[in-house]
Amino acid sequence: MSIVKKEEKGNFPTLPKSQTGITGLDEITGGGLPKGRPTLICGEAGCGKTLMSLEFIIRGATEFGEPGVFMAFEEKAEELAMNVASLGFDLIKLQTDNMVKIDHVHIDRSEIEETGEYDLEGLFIRLGYSIDAIGAKRVVLDTLENLFSGLTDQTILRAELRRLFGFLKGKGVTAIITGEKGEGPSLTRQGLEEYVSDCVILLDHRVINQISTRRLRVIKYRGSQHGTNEYPFLIDEDGISVLPVTSLKLGKDVSSQRVSSGIPALDNMLGGRGFFKGSSVLVSGTAGTGKTSIAAYFANETCNSGKRCLYFAFEESPKQIIRNMKSINVDMQKHIDNNLLQFYASRPTLYGLEMHLVAIYKLIKKFKPAAVVLDPITNLITVGSVSEVKSMLIRLIDFLQEEQITVMFTALTLNTIISDQTDEGVSSLVDAWLLVRDIEYNGERNRGMYIMKSRGMKHSNQVREFVITDNGLDLVDVYLGPDGVLTGSAREAEKLKEKTGLALRDFAVSRKDKEIMRKRMMLESKITNLKAEYESIEDELNKIYLEEELKQQIIEKNREEITRMRRGTTGADKNKS
Repeated sequence: MSIVKKEEKGNFPTLPKSQTGITGLDEITGGGLPKGRPTLICGEAGCGKTLMSLEFIIRGATEFGEPGVFMAFEEKAEELAMNVASLGFDLIKLQTDNMVKIDHVHIDRSEIEETGEYDLEGLFIRLGYSIDAIGAKRVVLDTLENLFSGLTDQTILRAELRRLFGFLKGKGVTAIITGEKGEGPSLTRQGLEEYVSDCVILLDHRVINQISTRRLRVIKYRGSQHGTNEYPFLIDEDGISVLPVTSLKLGKDVSSQRVSSGIPALDNMLGGRGFFKGSSVLVSGTAGTGKTSIAAYFANETCNSGKRCLYFAFEESPKQIIRNMKSINVDMQKHIDNNLLQFYASRPTLYGLEMHLVAIYKLIKKFKPAAVVLDPITNLITVGSVSEVKSMLIRLIDFLQEEQITVMFTALTLNTIISDQTDEGVSSLVDAWLLVRDIEYNGERNRGMYIMKSRGMKHSNQVREFVITDNGLDLVDVYLGPDGVLTGSAREAEKLKEKTGLALRDFAVSRKDKEIMRKRMMLESKITNLKAEYESIEDELNKIYLEEELKQQIIEKNREEITRMRRGTTGADKNKS
């Protein structure tokens, strides 16, 4: 029995693709549109079909050196050139350089009638001439409905569409055909183009809660994997920017490098070195607790270290923030002048959530900051639901982690749905969570800071009093008294009371020490007197003892003398006799 080895991945030829140059679209399509094949872009009026196809042609000519033909059935070349001039594209120069050819084909609806066989032979000749004239690699037909507006025979339509697509494939060009949205489930008006196209992209322009959002979805892509979600896209002065939805895979690189918060006492609470680089930090609290001040200190510290910071303000204007921060000894203007700090300020209602996300992506890619501040994220709740805000922030956090950018969010905490959004939604996403809370005691309102969590590092579990002064921000140890945590004047009063108690205790101890010293001196004096008395008695006794001993010696001496004398007298008597 023979065994057939399974071919390894990578041995099969892959589908060649043509890069569009449109921000985000190549990422969604896995490298661009199918090279040498037709792509259908469909959607309602005003969704951006013509602009996207025209940008495909222009970027192909300017970025990839591929000439292109744009065959328009509605707008003239002058109108198209004027439309894209506001986006920074010089279509007239590209035509002069033979990199782009605009061919306007006027079709009168009354001229299209089903009289005999209908074919596109004339169009093929005209289109083929334009392609050969500049050696085009890209072709756009905008819009296809004008060619078949007077036809109802589906058999002829399908046959001519296949002939058209076959002609484009035969010329070896990457083609885009735009089509208008049909009624009901049909993607196009005829309902046939999507079936014969190799790639189908649907554009949508919807308005929800008075906020407009454009979205893109790749319906099909023969021979290639592609993103299947809806992706918001933005049309601005740089053209079209598509925002890919973040990958569901959690395989991003992480860094063990630390970045300072700008507040030394807070860094000490975080193991002495601050946050991890590329991490996400949430600062939440009620109004007036100093969230913006903490964010400004973080931005200031980033700029002081010579790195860039991007500050997104959704509540205050940049000038207002700069003025307010001067009161706590932070000069943010100098960082702006040195191109280290850039503000982006707007009301959340300016765009929908997705458009804000696209704008944030673009600014980050352009400015390339090391740190980003969003102040406050709770204002975004005005243009989206809690789940939508959370979804947006998930994508933003994933993007920033990919770029190894440290981000700090501020969030307002209230006893409303916003509280749920900040505490239950965002706090679970971030790596570190700082909570600044009001501590009311003894008729005063002071601030206390808690580190609710800080993933991957040892951090303090103690509450610190958060102090804002003219010299800046600081954290001081709270006083744990018998009545609980004391802050502000109550803490100072308790400390003064403690100092007074220490002074009284020292005084009492001093008095006791003096009394002991006096008693010691009295005892030592008594001991000295007793010792002198003892020595006097001892001397007296010694004197008596010596006198007795001397007296005894004299007596002994006298006795010996008497004895000697007696012996002498006796001897003399004997001699006489």
